[in-house]
Amino acid sequence: MNAAVIVAAGRGTRMGMEKNKVLANLCGEPVIVRTVRAFEETGWFSEIVVVTGEHDMDEMRADLDKAGLHAKIVQGGADRQESVHNGVMAVSENAEIIAIHDGARPLVTPEVIARTIESARMNGSGVAAVMLKDTVKRVDERGYVIGTPRRDELRAVQTPQTFDAGLIREAHIRFANGRDGQRATDDAMLAEWMGARVKLTQGGTENIQHTTPEHTLLADDVIARREGRTQTEGSTMMRIGHGYDVHRLVEGRKLILCGVEVPHTLGLLGHSDADVALHALMDALLGAAALGDIGRHFPDTDSQYKGADSTKLLDHVVALLKEKGYRVGNVDVTIIAQRPKLKDYIERMRACVAEHLGVHVDCVNVKATTTEKLGFEGEGLGISSHAVAVIEKVG
Repeated sequence: MNAAVIVAAGRGTRMGMEKNKVLANLCGEPVIVRTVRAFEETGWFSEIVVVTGEHDMDEMRADLDKAGLHAKIVQGGADRQESVHNGVMAVSENAEIIAIHDGARPLVTPEVIARTIESARMNGSGVAAVMLKDTVKRVDERGYVIGTPRRDELRAVQTPQTFDAGLIREAHIRFANGRDGQRATDDAMLAEWMGARVKLTQGGTENIQHTTPEHTLLADDVIARREGRTQTEGSTMMRIGHGYDVHRLVEGRKLILCGVEVPHTLGLLGHSDADVALHALMDALLGAAALGDIGRHFPDTDSQYKGADSTKLLDHVVALLKEKGYRVGNVDVTIIAQRPKLKDYIERMRACVAEHLGVHVDCVNVKATTTEKLGFEGEGLGISSHAVAVIEKVG
């Protein structure tokens, strides 16, 4: 029996978000859904274990269930080695082969997976790898070159890293605390520490790790080609929506804008937290997808939305877009307020919005302006907001 351990416990700092990068949208589906499907659809695995962070377990399970995929979800650890350890220990004892794969590599092909399994059966290990295209230099602590290794002797290692189950279990148990103060950065290191000879197999140039916004663009191209369409067909089916909202300023309320609390003597009055900026943004997103407005989805006559956190409502709107096959392209939010001054909070607002939309922060613009003391905003009676959103139909 073969088992797969898919490691998905990282965050998305290089993607410009705090959210787990494998929960981000890729051509209409979360990255983790595409990764798990790549293994399940081969029919070669009796068991798939997904390792993720404690706070992501429910969302990960919901995404996989919605896609009709079957996997055991277990909690990760403080680093990759501990996370894989937890996953390997969760695999059934009768597994003969265990393939360990990064959750952020959704483009792995059946051919790459098959080569690692066959090698593990014959040699005890099979680790996907590709030849290096660039020359590598060794440097000292000051950045001076001290050597140039032969490129034909070097490989860039990928995943899956597939092993005889007994070997990799014993390695994770024996070196659970590392070796000589060193932690393993991949599972091949653990096998090497065991004294095993690790066999490399041919990986894939498209088996990229989805860690930066540039990787999203590359992955879009690969998926478009595999689905038999041009990248243009999948990425330029754009729709644009506009949103507007206004709330009165009153005493005794917090001032929340784009999910960020702004210190002020007054706050916005509303049934929820009255985040006028996010309300305008949600209306723009819903409008772009022809899904009505926030009054339809979150009526102020419904007690469940009393005092509601608008970032949670935004999460629901994003989920609605996913159901309709849309992903967020970019958004532009304008907050109109005479006071307080908002310039010191803009970057926090952008980061918050980007995290909840599942996009890079460069796809989010937030700006604030005054009305030169004209109108209700200028008189300090209220704050209004406009938002424009671009969404893309995937597929």
